[in-house]
Amino acid sequence: MIDLHDILIEPVLSESATALREQGKYVFRVAPAATKLQIKDAVAKLFNVKVVNCTTINVRGKEKRVRGKPGRTASWKKAIVRLAPGETIKVFEGV
Repeated sequence: MIDLHDILIEPVLSESATALREQGKYVFRVAPAATKLQIKDAVAKLFNVKVVNCTTINVRGKEKRVRGKPGRTASWKKAIVRLAPGETIKVFEGV
């Protein structure tokens, strides 16, 4: 079993993630092996909020070139967590 702190790697702080936050949705980079239920449980327990649902997306790495040689960035897993109406995660409000 994965530890709660190992499931959520970091919050995603992008322009689109900020727009989703106004709808009560929070975006996290999560462990690739984490399931939707584990992610919901981790967010609920770590931030003391009620989670309505969770959507996960596997983000493919982008093709890049370094010194003329082709390569790609690492692939990762993203989770969009929707909270109950009126609930917020206080950590994000200061960002």
